[in-house]
Amino acid sequence: EPNDDYTIDPEGSISIINVTGGYNDVLQTDVTNLNFNAFDSQLTTLRANNVRIYGVNATVSKDLEPEYITVSSDGLTAWVSLQENNAIATIDLVNNQITAITPLGFKDHMLTGNELDTSDQFGEIFMGNWPIKGMYMPDAIANYTVNGTTYLVTANEGDSRDYDGLSEEKRVGSGSYILDATAFPNASFLKNNKNLGRLTVTTATGDTDDDGDFDEIHVFGTRSFSIWNTSTGQLVYDSGSDFERITAADPVYGALFNVSNDNNNLKNRSDNKGPEPEGVTIAEINGATYAFITLERTGGLMTYDITDPMAPTFISYKNSRTTNTVGGDLGPEGIIYIAPENSPINKGIIIMANEVSATLSLYEISNDVLNTPNYFITTNTLAYPNPVTNGIVYFNEATNVSLYDMLGKKLTEKENTNSLEMNYPKGIYFIKTKDGITQKVVVE
Repeated sequence: EPNDDYTIDPEGSISIINVTGGYNDVLQTDVTNLNFNAFDSQLTTLRANNVRIYGVNATVSKDLEPEYITVSSDGLTAWVSLQENNAIATIDLVNNQITAITPLGFKDHMLTGNELDTSDQFGEIFMGNWPIKGMYMPDAIANYTVNGTTYLVTANEGDSRDYDGLSEEKRVGSGSYILDATAFPNASFLKNNKNLGRLTVTTATGDTDDDGDFDEIHVFGTRSFSIWNTSTGQLVYDSGSDFERITAADPVYGALFNVSNDNNNLKNRSDNKGPEPEGVTIAEINGATYAFITLERTGGLMTYDITDPMAPTFISYKNSRTTNTVGGDLGPEGIIYIAPENSPINKGIIIMANEVSATLSLYEISNDVLNTPNYFITTNTLAYPNPVTNGIVYFNEATNVSLYDMLGKKLTEKENTNSLEMNYPKGIYFIKTKDGITQKVVVE
C-alpha cells in the first residue's frame, strides 16, 4: 500500500519461503521474492481488460496489492487475490514465476437473484435490483479440485483506496458524482438518499467514454462468495443475494441486518458493502466439500455445500454476537478448519478470529452446523416507494403484476416489469404478483 499522501507507493510482491530445513533454520537465502515487473509493459492491455490500475503515477508493479494466497493440493500452483485491483494472480511454484493476472469483472445487480439493500436511510429492508455493478474484489480465497479441475472460492469483500493523496470513494448522491443522462434518465430518483444516494461507489472507473460523467455505477464488493474455474478464469457460481436474504430472515439475527461490527444499528452498512464476506476456508467432511465464509460486519459463519461447484447449496448460518448490546464475537476475519484427526475433541472444528472483540469463535462440526435452518428465506418488501408520491412504483425484481382498487376491480396488469405507473387518485390500492403475493400500496 502507498503512504497516506501517495508520495511513496511500494511495488506489490509475493515471497516464497523454503522451510524444508525447519522453521527455526530459515535463512535469507531461503526466501524468493517475486515482483510484477514483467507486467509493466502490459499496463494498457490490463486496464482495457478491467484490471483496476489507477493509483498516482501508477505502474502495474506499484499498483498491484496482493492480499491473500491459496496453494493447490499438489503444491505446484498458487493463486493470489489482488483485492484493490479486482483480479487474481497465478503463480507457477515450480519455476517461481507469476504467470498471469486475471480480471474478475463485474456483477450485474440488475439481474434477478443479484438484489441488494442499498440505503441506510430507508427504514425497511428492500432487496432490489438496481442499475449498479459490483466489483468482486475478494479478500480471502481458497481452492479445491473436482474431477481434475481446480476451482477458486472467493469471499468478495471489496476494498477502496481512501488516502489523503487519492480517495476514490464517493456517494451516488454527491453533487460531483454526475450520472450520464442517457444511461440514467432517472438520475434524480437514483440520487435520492432512500434509493442509491447514500451508496458508496468508486470514481476510478465507470466513466466508460471518458467524458467526465459516469455511464456505469461501480460499487465495492459483491456481498457474496464466488467459485471460479482456474483453467478458464470463468465464474461458475455466485451466491447472489443470499447473504443479505439469509441474515434478514434469521429469527434472531435478522434484527441486526447489515449492522456494523461495532454497533447494532439496523442497515448501518447497507449503503456500503453490506455484511462484507471476509474469510473463507474449505473442508471435506463425510464425502462432501463445504465452504465456510465469515461475514466481517454482521458477524457469523455461512456454511455451503460446494461439492458440485456449479450448484452449491446453503446449509446454515451461525452467529455468536449479542443482540441486546454490542458484544460477543465481533468482526470475524481469519478462519481455519481443524480436521478430526488433528482435533483435541476428535471432531472437526471451525475457528474464527474476531478482530473487533479480540476473541476466537470455535464451532464444533456437528449436525447443528451442517443442518439447514427451518425458517423461510425471502424478502420482506415488494414495492417501493410506498406511499407513492411521484406516480410510479418500483419492484425489487422483474415480475408479472396486477393492480386492483379497494373494491377489487382490476385497473391494469403488466408482465416482466420492474415498475408500474400509479397515476391514480389518492387512496389505497393492491398489487398482486404472479406468485400470489399481495401488497397494499398508498397513493398520496
